Amino acid sequence: MNLGELCIKRPVMTTLVMFAIVLFGAIGYKQLPISNLPNVDFPTIQVNSTLPGTSAETMASAVSIPLEKQFTTISGLTQMTSASSLGQSQITLQFDNSRNIDGAALDVQAAISAASKQLPPQMTIPPTFSKVNPASQPVIYLAVSSPNLPLYQVDYYAETVIAQ
Repeated sequence: MNLGELCIKRPVMTTLVMFAIVLFGAIGYKQLPISNLPNVDFPTIQVNSTLPGTSAETMASAVSIPLEKQFTTISGLTQMTSASSLGQSQITLQFDNSRNIDGAALDVQAAISAASKQLPPQMTIPPTFSKVNPASQPVIYLAVSSPNLPLYQVDYYAETVIAQ
């Protein structure tokens, strides 16, 4: 006896089995955990340099470019972005997900040391780096104000209703 013949001869059993499958499927679906944004930890390092009183163009050419040339030799580097402003330079290095962040930090430190000979001599503070997680950045900033309510009530509303 095959499955089709069994289902045709016993329609009540077939209906009950199908109902049980749908019921357990719905219960299982409701119990699945939901995450709006998956928890992914990208191995990312941010390098900050300061040279007070220097224009953004000078920071880019005298500080960022020598550092970027050294960073390109690091294995596993997938993305490098740089931003220079008045007296500051910020380089963000993103590595392959399989790359160990501690090993990448050692390579970045070695690259900063190698590039220090090419940096301006008036740069007394060497570039610093820190491990960052771009996924922990806020997605949206929200400001709340009210012309009628006092600040403590607006804060309570924002913390209990909006933030949830």
